[in-house]
Amino acid sequence: MLLQVIILTISFFVLIKGADTFVESASAVAKHLNVPDILIGLTIVAFGTSAPEASVSIRAVLAENSDMVLGNIIGSNILNILLILGISSIIAPIRVQDSTIKKEIPFLFLVSLLMGILLMDTTLGEGTINMISRSDGFVILIFFTIFIYYLVTLAKNGQSEEIETKYSLKQAILYTILGLAAIVIGGDYVVDSATHIAVYLGVGQKFIALTIVALGTSLPELVTSITAARKGKQDLAIGNVIGSNIFNICFVAGFPAAFLGNIIPSTSVTLDLIVMILATVLLFFFSYSNKKISKGEGISFLVIFVLYYGYLIISQLGGIY
Repeated sequence: MLLQVIILTISFFVLIKGADTFVESASAVAKHLNVPDILIGLTIVAFGTSAPEASVSIRAVLAENSDMVLGNIIGSNILNILLILGISSIIAPIRVQDSTIKKEIPFLFLVSLLMGILLMDTTLGEGTINMISRSDGFVILIFFTIFIYYLVTLAKNGQSEEIETKYSLKQAILYTILGLAAIVIGGDYVVDSATHIAVYLGVGQKFIALTIVALGTSLPELVTSITAARKGKQDLAIGNVIGSNIFNICFVAGFPAAFLGNIIPSTSVTLDLIVMILATVLLFFFSYSNKKISKGEGISFLVIFVLYYGYLIISQLGGIY
C-alpha cells in the first residue's frame, strides 16, 4: 500500500511536470513557426492543462476501466469550478467578461448537458446499458471542432502579446517530445497505482477517480488559477477553468470513446453528473448577476464542494463497513 502511494505521488509529479514542459516547449515551437501568440495560449496551453486528464483517460479506456475515465473527467470538472474558482474568488473577486458569460459558459453548459444525455441510454433511449458509444464520441468531437473554430476566430480578432522563448527550435521540439513522454508514462502509472489502492482499500475505482485522481490531474489548473487570482489576472483564472472543462468533456471523453471503444460505467454516475451540471449553472448565474464571482459566491462553491465530497466519503465508508 505504501509503495503504491509513493508511486502515485511520483506519477502525479511526472505527469504535471510533463504537462508544464509540454506547454512551454510546444509554445516555443509555435512561436518559431510564427503562430499567433493568442492562439498558442488558447489551444496549446488549454490542451496542456488538460493533458493529465487526457493521458489518464486514454490509459484507462485501454485498460477497460471506464469508471476511472468518467470519474476523472466529472471529478476534475467539479473540482475546477467548486474548489478552484471557489478559492480563487475568495483571494480576489473574479471579473467575468461579457463574451465569457454569453458564449463560453453557455457552451460549457451545453456540452456538460450533452454528456449527461448521452450517458442516459436506459432512461432516454432504448438501450439496455448506459454508455458513451463510439458514435456518441464522434458527436462530442463535432462540438470540440466547433469550439476549436471559435478559438481560431477569437484568435484572429484578438491582440497578440509578446511571448518570449528561451529555446531554439531543435530544443523546443526535443522538450515537446520529452514532455509528451512524461505525460504518457505518468498517466500510465497513475491509473495502475490508483487501481491498486482502490483494491487494497476495498473502495470503488470511481470513488478513487472522483477524489484522488481528479484532484491530482487538476493540479495544473489549481496552481494556474490561484496564481492568476493572486496577481489580479482574473480573466486567466476563469478562462483556464472554463477552457479546461470544455476540453475535458469534448476531447478527454470524445477522443477515447470515438477511437478506442465504448465507455461503459459499472456504477451510476447520475449524482456526479447532476453536481457537475449544477456547478456550471451556478457559475453562469453568479457571473451573469453582476459580471463577477464575489467572495460570498466563492464560499458558496466551497460549501457545495464540502457537502458533495463529504457525501461521497460517508457513502463509501458506509459501503465498506
